Amino acid sequence: MLSSRNAISAGLSIVLSAAAWASPVIAQTRSADAVAPSLTLKAARQQQRAVAFVAAPAAMTGTLVLPLASETDLATRASALSEAERSAVARALGSAEFDYATQGALSLRGIGGWDRIHVVSTGSDMSPAALQKLGTLAGRALMKDKGPVTVLATGLPAEAAAEIATGMGIGEYRSDIYNAKALQAEAMAGTSIVTDAADGARTLYEGRGKPLVEAMAFARDLSNEPGNVVYPESFVERARAAFSGVPGVSIEVLDVPAMERLGMGSILGSGRGSARPPRMLIVRYAGRGAPSGGPVVLAGKGITFDSGGISIKNSGGMGDMKFDMSGAASVVGAVLALSKSRAPVDVVAVAALSENMPDGNAARPSDVLQAMNGKTIEIISTDAEGRLVLADAVAYADARLNPAAIVDIATLTGSIVTALGDDYAGLFSRHSPLADQLLQAGEKSGDALWRMPLHPSYAEDTKSTIADIKNSGASGAGAGAGAHFIGAFIKPETPWAHIDIAGMAWGSGGDTKAAGSTGYGVRLLEAFVRDFQPVPKVAAEE
Repeated sequence: MLSSRNAISAGLSIVLSAAAWASPVIAQTRSADAVAPSLTLKAARQQQRAVAFVAAPAAMTGTLVLPLASETDLATRASALSEAERSAVARALGSAEFDYATQGALSLRGIGGWDRIHVVSTGSDMSPAALQKLGTLAGRALMKDKGPVTVLATGLPAEAAAEIATGMGIGEYRSDIYNAKALQAEAMAGTSIVTDAADGARTLYEGRGKPLVEAMAFARDLSNEPGNVVYPESFVERARAAFSGVPGVSIEVLDVPAMERLGMGSILGSGRGSARPPRMLIVRYAGRGAPSGGPVVLAGKGITFDSGGISIKNSGGMGDMKFDMSGAASVVGAVLALSKSRAPVDVVAVAALSENMPDGNAARPSDVLQAMNGKTIEIISTDAEGRLVLADAVAYADARLNPAAIVDIATLTGSIVTALGDDYAGLFSRHSPLADQLLQAGEKSGDALWRMPLHPSYAEDTKSTIADIKNSGASGAGAGAGAHFIGAFIKPETPWAHIDIAGMAWGSGGDTKAAGSTGYGVRLLEAFVRDFQPVPKVAAEE
C-alpha cells in the first residue's frame, strides 16, 4: 500500500503527466491535428516476387541463380544447362579465381539464352542463418532484373531451399518508398526454386519463411516512414490492418484516459510536449497447442520521433530519430510472423508509443513522474525518454499478463554503439537461463547478441535524492544504467532481459540491405519465442 505522502505524489504525478490533454479545447484540437492525413504523400507498396518450388526449370531464360559450394557442384547442380553453357560458366569462374570457401558472387552475361547467370558461393556454413544471408545477397543483387528468376537448388535439402527463398524475399525489400520510380515500378516476375524436395520446401517456406518476409517488410516500413506519417495513432492503425483476419490474435489499445486510470504517469509524461498523444498497443497471439504458464511478453520502445524534448538534440542526425520506434516495430513484427505461421506459442507484443517533442507542456529536467507500479522517477534528461515509456510497458506486462518472461527491445543508448558497433546488439539480463536462450536465438537467426553486465553499481548511478530512481545515471556505463532502470520496474523474480539495438536498427545500404531500417529483432524474437523453454521465477542478483 502507498503511504499518504506517496499517494499524494501519485495523484500529483498523474495530474502533471496528463496536463497536456486536460483541457477539452486542447484535446479536441490536438486530436484533429494528430490524425489529419497527408493529402499528397503516397508511399509505394513493397513488391516481392512470387515464389514457386518446382522439379525442373520452366524456361531457360531470365536470370539464373546458381549456388555452388565447390567446382564439382557445377556438374551436378547445373545439369539442366547445356554442356556449352556449363563450360562457359566453368571458364569464367576459373578466370575470376572464384572463391567457393566464403560467401561471394559473380554475375555472368551473354551465356546461352540467359540474361544473367548469377553464381553464389555457399561456403562451408550451411546453417539457416547463412543460407538466408546467401538468399538476401542474391535478392539484393537482382533488384533490377525484372524478368523471371530461376534458382538451381537441386541436391540441397528442403530446409536449405526454403531458407534461400526466405532470404531472397528479405533482400528484395526497398526503402525508397517515396521515390517516383518506386511508385511507378513494374511488378517483378516470379522466382522458381528448382529442387528435388519441392513439396517439403514449399511447406516450410509457406509455413514460416513467407510470414517472416512479410513481417520484416512490415517492421521496416514502419521504421522507415517519417514522423509525419507514422506516429502513435497511425502506428496502431497499421498494426490493426496487418493483423486483420489473422486467427488467434487480439488487440487492445490504451489511450490517454485508459493510461491515466492505470497510473501510467511515465509514458504520459514522455509525450506531454507532443500534439500526438501516446498509445500503448497490446497485441496477443495464442496459437493452438501453445503451452500454459503465461505468455512470453515482448515490449518495444516506440518513440515515433525523438527530438530530445527540452533536452533537445543537436540538429545533425536528428532526422535519424524517426527510427527510435524500431523496437516497437520489431516486437509487433515478430508477433505478426508467429501468428501468420500459426506457431504453437502464447506471445504478447507491447508497443509503448510516444513522440518526444519540446513545447510548453513538455516534461522538464527535475520533474518527477510516477509509473504504473508506483515508483517515482526524477527526470534528469528528457532525452532519456525511451526508458520512461518502457517503464510503464514492462510494469503493465508484469502486473496484468502473468508473463512467463519479459524481453524488452529498444534503440536505447549511444553507449552500446560505442561498445559493440554495428556487429552486435547488447543483451542484459538478471536470469542466465533466459539470456542463454536469447543468445541461441541470435545465432540461429543471424541477429547477433553480446551479453553485457548488470553491475550492482548501476543502482547507485541511478539513485535519486528526491524520487525512487532517476532516468539518467552517471557518465560511463550508460547502456548498463539504462538496462538497470528498466529492470527496476519488473519484479526481481520475473524472468527479464533487455536488448539495446541502437547500433543495429538502421544504417546505410549495402550488399545485404537497403538503406534505412534493418528490421533487426524480428527474426531474433520470432526464433526465441518459437523455441522458448520456461525459466524458473526466482529472484536473481544483478
